[in-house]
Amino acid sequence: MNPINRREMLLRSAGAAVALAFPGSLLAYGEADAPSDADSVRLRAWATALRSQRMDRRSTPLGPRAIRVGELAIGTPYEPNTLEAYIKAGGDPKQREPLTVSLTRFDCVTLVESCLAVARATDDVKKPSWERFSHEVERMRYRGGKRDGYTSRLHYFSEWITDGEKRGLVKNLGKELGGVSDTRPLRFMTEHRSSYPALADDKVFEKIGEMERSLDDNPRWMIPTDKIADVADRIQTGDVLAFATAIPGIDVTHAAFAYRGNDGVLRVLHAPLSGGVVEITRVTLPEYVARIRRSTGILIARPQSA
Repeated sequence: MNPINRREMLLRSAGAAVALAFPGSLLAYGEADAPSDADSVRLRAWATALRSQRMDRRSTPLGPRAIRVGELAIGTPYEPNTLEAYIKAGGDPKQREPLTVSLTRFDCVTLVESCLAVARATDDVKKPSWERFSHEVERMRYRGGKRDGYTSRLHYFSEWITDGEKRGLVKNLGKELGGVSDTRPLRFMTEHRSSYPALADDKVFEKIGEMERSLDDNPRWMIPTDKIADVADRIQTGDVLAFATAIPGIDVTHAAFAYRGNDGVLRVLHAPLSGGVVEITRVTLPEYVARIRRSTGILIARPQSA
């Protein structure tokens, strides 16, 4: 389970045990069913919308294309923990993980991945296939773009950014926007072992611990909360945002897109736990971050058309 989703569920349950959700419309591409009718309809409709607005070409930055997909996804239900369904169903976290993909339910991270994947899959083909869309999700979600067992997934979003930058998928903007280095060790998963069903396996637990320790030298450039307004004019619509926190052992508690509508005001497009559907905030980005309890700032990355 992504630490972001686990943190959200811990907030909801006040530390109680959490049941995992298993929405029937989700699928494990390549190891299970074909996409649902609703998924297929959405992929075709969203690709058509991009093309009708001439946003399916590489000359259009990827961020605005992903934002258009996000606008079309507004109102889609929030559904946490969908990537963990196979484990509760008896799957082995040491075996190759099924690729869970959906366009009809999102958590905060899967919304970001799905919007970018649809935008990329509509780049240069007449009819974007579910296979192409799924492939684009896969190469963002897994370390080095290689899907293997549970531990190959990028569980900490700061590593999602740094791993993606190594492969040209995003550009980390934190340092150039004046970010400060967050050097706190990430140990949330191993320190909350009982909250992660996959970590009941000792070998998986050991590998996750190794992964966490390997991130000790992975710089996290965070723009402090009180400095976001100073750099707001340099943040573009479609930039990926991650909301940093003072909670021990974890890097961020939420992921989203920066959003500028026709009024030019910088807001947030996201799939929030509160509210339960994909939405655009009414408040500005600096205001939104300031309202987050124990917020320390944001990590920011610009999608690249790799």
